[in-house]
Amino acid sequence: MTQNFDPAKAGSRAFRDALGRFGTGVTVVTCMTPTGPLGITANSFSSVSLDPPLVLWAPAKSSSRYPFFMAADRFAIHVMGTAQFDLCTGFARSGDAFDRTDWTTNASGVPLIEDCLARFECRQVAAHDGGDHAIVVAHVERAMARDGAPLLFHAGRYGSFAPT
Repeated sequence: MTQNFDPAKAGSRAFRDALGRFGTGVTVVTCMTPTGPLGITANSFSSVSLDPPLVLWAPAKSSSRYPFFMAADRFAIHVMGTAQFDLCTGFARSGDAFDRTDWTTNASGVPLIEDCLARFECRQVAAHDGGDHAIVVAHVERAMARDGAPLLFHAGRYGSFAPT
């Protein structure tokens, strides 16, 4: 069934459902806070520029973790694989799911999750208002990548890639 609607009048659920038709990868963003490491699951991640190397992500202002990520000068974005489903759901519920995985810190003290498919160690360069989210633009200072099956999110559910 096809719906054609004005998102401002139809309500946020219909708009969110329409946005959910766009399949995305799943990331966990981490930073260090005065009380220890913090993480959050996010699918609002995108590349911005190759030269200079820039990426963005968009934390929700309603999240209790929002102020910590906005205050973080440095953070890491981890692209998650299918084997990390439980870790992603853990960070979706709580910012302290580090006991579910192996992790270290980099020279800047940023928590780095092991065994992810890709990792981008970032320095925040700009933050913009984005309605009920902020748009955080970051310079990638270091990156890593490995082969593996990506964890994906579509229509409110996690899944994996099936080639056509």
